Amino acid sequence: MRGATHAKWAACAAAVALTATACGGGDDSGGGSGGGGADGIVSSSWGDPQNPLEPANTNEVQGGKVLDMVFRGLKRYDPKTGEAKNMLAEKIESDDEQNFTVTVKDGWTFSNGEKVTADSFVDAWNYGAALKNNQKNAYFFQYIDGYDKAHPESGSASTDKLSGLKVVDDRTFTVKLSQKFSLWPDTLGYAAFSPLPKSFFSDHDGWLSKPVGNGPYTIEKYAKGSSMNLRKWDGYPGTDKAKNGGIDLKVYTDNNTAYTDLTAGNLDLVDDVPASQLTNVESDLGDRYINTPAGIIQTLTFPFYEKQWTTDDARKVRQGLSMAINRDQITNQIFRKTRTPASDWTSPVLGEEGGYKKGLCGKECTYDAAAAKKTIEDAGGIPGGQLKIGYNADTGSHKEWVDAVCNSINNVMGDNKACVGAPVGTFADFRNQVTQQKLTGPWRAGWQMDYPLIQNFLQPVYYSNASSNDGKWSNQEFDDLVDKANAESDRAKAVSTFQDAEKVMVEQMPVIPLWYQNGSAGYSERVDNVELNVFSVPVYNEITVK
Repeated sequence: MRGATHAKWAACAAAVALTATACGGGDDSGGGSGGGGADGIVSSSWGDPQNPLEPANTNEVQGGKVLDMVFRGLKRYDPKTGEAKNMLAEKIESDDEQNFTVTVKDGWTFSNGEKVTADSFVDAWNYGAALKNNQKNAYFFQYIDGYDKAHPESGSASTDKLSGLKVVDDRTFTVKLSQKFSLWPDTLGYAAFSPLPKSFFSDHDGWLSKPVGNGPYTIEKYAKGSSMNLRKWDGYPGTDKAKNGGIDLKVYTDNNTAYTDLTAGNLDLVDDVPASQLTNVESDLGDRYINTPAGIIQTLTFPFYEKQWTTDDARKVRQGLSMAINRDQITNQIFRKTRTPASDWTSPVLGEEGGYKKGLCGKECTYDAAAAKKTIEDAGGIPGGQLKIGYNADTGSHKEWVDAVCNSINNVMGDNKACVGAPVGTFADFRNQVTQQKLTGPWRAGWQMDYPLIQNFLQPVYYSNASSNDGKWSNQEFDDLVDKANAESDRAKAVSTFQDAEKVMVEQMPVIPLWYQNGSAGYSERVDNVELNVFSVPVYNEITVK
């Protein structure tokens, strides 16, 4: 997906790091306010969103948390299973996996009273896709016919409308995709596909200052850099109504400060427990500490724009390096079981029906010192004589695990210089070196799913010339299998074909899967029913106040 590089790394800068990047230091007020029960207000740590809260322009976790409370789209992902279930969609039909007819449920309105119609979606999607609007999530509309005209790779756009979108009547619109994509309806739970009211277009500045949506909460007040107050919308027509009176989000610049406020009773919820507190979090919080799988994977990506990594011997070396990494030891000792060793390129949150297959990578992702050393040596050794793993050094946490990975490889090879970390000063500099193809060795990479489909873990990152294929790996067999899976009308067969594409990755090892990341959170004795969804975001509307 074009642009996914920025979206994913913006998210993963916060999500894949050991420590949170946007939490800390609110005011000194107590936990929640407004009493208890259904009217009780929940206070939660937060980081200021990077961008204005336009659905198609929000591509990081903090803004996404708000959109998840303020908007509802055609689909919604089940917080526990990740299954894409109809929300505003009464039905989405197709006879050929390329042309879809969408029927919007009746009875839905925005919080300002305006009716949600087919136009609410089509206008929002056209706005999101149009080049002139510079929306960071524009690439989510790339599968819709006409995207290349509304948002060309270069030059000026010839239109600001997607030719593949047509309004039929008040509750019906059609979508024509540029290719077959059987699972496309399941992508529609992502926030970029949210509907927008007329006020978004008629008074854009006013809307940005106080966004209006159609979700269970409305925004009462937003003080950028400080806090946001959301309140339950009593007129919300959905079944997932808020079970509390509202959420007060407090901006913290230090997640340790947020954790201290939590344990002192001044905060109800911290949704990213800092690494420095992992040793004592269970004794501090007991069963009020949450550690649950999330749709995030950490990997090592290789530079296929460097000739030395394109040979068959280099392929074998990559397999050997994967076997030389003691994932169990690293996830236990450094991450304290907040990570799980990876055995494929997706995430356990997908479940078996969604595409996750434990052990799919097999022996190539299993620690075996003897086999690893023999494989690497038989293939002529590490290209260039030394493996240099690139990472950004401005968080500190990456150094810990990169050093651990290198120690594991060095122990296997019997050479304490076989692998070294190659820190880059800042995240921005690091990403610039990646996108400008300046790194000659592997680098730390991560992917946080946009939507819970196996396709999202594979196509945007590994398909030839995909926007987030930073390593520039290209394999025709893999591409063909992805195309075949997208065109498959039977979901089970589509998933199985995507897994066949993963098996090509086992053979080629273009990227070494390291571990799946968990979501972590802690909450006060004042609240209950606190859970994280499959994206590691709190399910705010389900939280109850005692």
